[in-house]
Amino acid sequence: MHSTSVRIDAETHGELKHLAAPLNTTVGNTVSLAVRALRQDKIGEDMRAPLRDDEAGWLDADVR
Repeated sequence: MHSTSVRIDAETHGELKHLAAPLNTTVGNTVSLAVRALRQDKIGEDMRAPLRDDEAGWLDADVR
């Protein structure tokens, strides 16, 4: 697997280690889990947004 480095401050690294320990995982995997959770939150926000006019039009379409 390809990897890269990301610079974070010592406090954030400590928080990541603290989060990783009870999950029995690495700091890197904890970052991956956090990114996934943020992505899911964004999808949830998008789904709660009101429909645009063109999207609402599909709901009223006559299906035959």
